[in-house]
Amino acid sequence: MSFGLARGKTLDITGVGIDSADLPTTDVAPLIDPREWFGERASLPLEIEIGSGKGTFLVQQAPQQPDVNFLGIEWAGEFFRYAADRVRRNGVPNVRLLRADAVELIRHRCPDAVCTVIHLYFPDPWPKKRHHKRRSIQDQSLRDFHRILRSDGELRIVTDHDDYWQWMLEHVARAEAIFARGRFAPPGAGNPEESELVGTNFERKYRREGRPFNAMTLRKR
Repeated sequence: MSFGLARGKTLDITGVGIDSADLPTTDVAPLIDPREWFGERASLPLEIEIGSGKGTFLVQQAPQQPDVNFLGIEWAGEFFRYAADRVRRNGVPNVRLLRADAVELIRHRCPDAVCTVIHLYFPDPWPKKRHHKRRSIQDQSLRDFHRILRSDGELRIVTDHDDYWQWMLEHVARAEAIFARGRFAPPGAGNPEESELVGTNFERKYRREGRPFNAMTLRKR
């Protein structure tokens, strides 16, 4: 399967990219176990990145953890196709990309205890008050994330947006019965520069601009 962009570059997502439009549907949406998308690797631990963008984190982190599968979920079609093509070109066997609304997919389609880590790095802050309901961190979404995490699983969050950070802290405080907040642990040794937390495109851009970051790790109780 290939897609041509306006700038003339052809992107091939074969074997890597999955569009939510192609998922099976019924009147009652059936549960989908994303571990099955990894074939003979399906028994390995799964980590999910919400908002994969151009796939920078996945391309650099997955090779550092060959015994872990990574699912990146991205809503923007062009970014999804770019990231999937990038993973394919780099020959990273333990990554799949899904084009979907991650929060909705997790809430309605994912079974319990399917992943060990959820990565949420520089999510859209939706700064206007009338758009706050679109933020990834909500009381309900925290419960949903808790449900799909395995025992002692982690939700790792990084943001550069101060108002969203305060929003996160308020919601996390209300979720203390299900999550314990701990020190943020960077994902691994895959970052090209030691100073990077997670090595996403947004992080590199914001570092050049001198923006400070806030980060936290939530562990499932």
